[in-house]
Amino acid sequence: MIRIYTTEGCPDCHAAKRFLTERGIEFQEINIETDSAAREFVIRANDGRRSVPTFDVDGHIFNCSPFNARKLKENLGITA
Repeated sequence: MIRIYTTEGCPDCHAAKRFLTERGIEFQEINIETDSAAREFVIRANDGRRSVPTFDVDGHIFNCSPFNARKLKENLGITA
């Protein structure tokens, strides 16, 4: 399961969601502006920073801010 932690106005979040959607990759989006537990998770996962998008892929946690398609592909194990 891919979870992506986002905020509404984040262009990097929009790019990451578009990247996943265009490839038919299912994901669960969690908005940290409306979920305080998710916000705390993101801050802990990013050494005190509120970096979005942050991904949790079966326990592998990383952020992709600024959005970087190559980094996202590598972390998801996508070759094409």
